[in-house]
Amino acid sequence: MRAKKKRSTVWAGGHALCCEWIPTKTLAKGTLIFLHEGLGSIGQWHDIPETLGNVCNYNVLVFDRFGHGQSSRLPPPYLRSIEYFQFEAQQTIPNLLDKFKIDEAVLVGHSDGATIAVMAASLGDPRIHSVVAEAGHWFVERQTLASIRSLIKQWLDSDLQKRLAKYHGDNVEGMFMGWTNLWLNPLFPDFFDVRPKLSAVTCPLLAIQGKSDKYGSLQQLEAL
Repeated sequence: MRAKKKRSTVWAGGHALCCEWIPTKTLAKGTLIFLHEGLGSIGQWHDIPETLGNVCNYNVLVFDRFGHGQSSRLPPPYLRSIEYFQFEAQQTIPNLLDKFKIDEAVLVGHSDGATIAVMAASLGDPRIHSVVAEAGHWFVERQTLASIRSLIKQWLDSDLQKRLAKYHGDNVEGMFMGWTNLWLNPLFPDFFDVRPKLSAVTCPLLAIQGKSDKYGSLQQLEAL
């Protein structure tokens, strides 16, 4: 059984972040912290966090990263630092652990969220007990960039913006452009390479990679 979900806004990583806390009604084993993908938000997880929390008997924390959903907006011209992933791992995740007084966390990340989760685990914070990394990125692949360019065409020619606005409201343009501008920054491929940090991850880690994923190949899984 679950207690009532609680939405709140907390200050973490230098920004106001929208968070959803779903506690158990029994003694929890720990807390599952969900880190969404590049275009994601709390709502786009649907019922996965609560369902997994029920199965595992864990509290659940889901949050909108800066520039996403109901969190603080990324201002025009929607440019993120190429150190964005590092900052989220070094600042935002520890801040959230502090704010919610979490001392036993399982980070559950998808795509960009998986990258942040693994980078946070590589820093040796003892509160991070394990990680689930779904379709994470450890280096930049050509197919990733090609898929992002293709998605920009969908943004211009389809109802993609309308569908994403359901979760991001009138913040949707800043969210989308912040993500695409980062990945397509010409300096990003040479700068972004998490592989040297992977050996520092000592906690248990479950990694998942789909064979037909347009945004990453099995080389990502092999590197990890």
